[in-house]
Amino acid sequence: MDLTTIFSPLSIISGFVVGVLVGLTGVGGGSLMTPILILLFGAHSTTAVGTDLLYASVTKAAGSVAHGRKHNVDWSIMWRLTVGSLPGSILTTAFMYRLGINGNTSSRLVTVTLGIALLLSAAAIIARPLIRRMIDRHAGAGRRRTSALTILSGFVLGVLVTISSVGAGALGMTLLVLLYPGVRLVRLVGTDVAHAVPLTLVAGLGHLLLGAVNWQLLVSLLLGSVPGIVLGSNLSARLPERVLRPILAIILVTVGIRMLLR
Repeated sequence: MDLTTIFSPLSIISGFVVGVLVGLTGVGGGSLMTPILILLFGAHSTTAVGTDLLYASVTKAAGSVAHGRKHNVDWSIMWRLTVGSLPGSILTTAFMYRLGINGNTSSRLVTVTLGIALLLSAAAIIARPLIRRMIDRHAGAGRRRTSALTILSGFVLGVLVTISSVGAGALGMTLLVLLYPGVRLVRLVGTDVAHAVPLTLVAGLGHLLLGAVNWQLLVSLLLGSVPGIVLGSNLSARLPERVLRPILAIILVTVGIRMLLR
């Protein structure tokens, strides 16, 4: 991609559209941005993931501050997730390095993992309300067991997010709903957003070491996404979730299948 492509109106518009959808649905931008970078801009899959990870760390940081000010973050849960996710991310980066995966490659491992992660995210989006209703009827696991499962969940998310940039949003929220049914949903959302900041930053820096980050494209996308997120957040209260959820799930399934077939 040359500079004229990177700074074209298309890249800014893409960032804006993804920002609006993230603001409307709360689903992590990786589920949308990484496939756009691969399918629309022709980026190598590893570069698309690395660029999106740093993009997500910036946008999630802003969301984390907002949730923190409203006291919608359970920091104890967040740190348990982080204890698992950061080692998972670091080990995965080392594994990718040993495989020779870098910014000049379109690794089959990345595209297949991305496709699977998108399909899982779509399933999580559709099933989350049902899971929430079912889990509310039963008592949770013991505190010690829940803590261990939270760390394990963090590790799985660390691996998945580092390879594909997808998972910290829809899958992370679903795991939190399963593990902490007694915690208010808005607090789980804030916790999930806060956890995504260190995870995407560490994973993004790992990809930077692999030479898999396009800085010009990153800046261009942020120019569009920041106002998009603001607009989407303001519109979210006016659009029913029961309408948005299946539309987003269909998009993720379609793109996920496309990734698996590449």
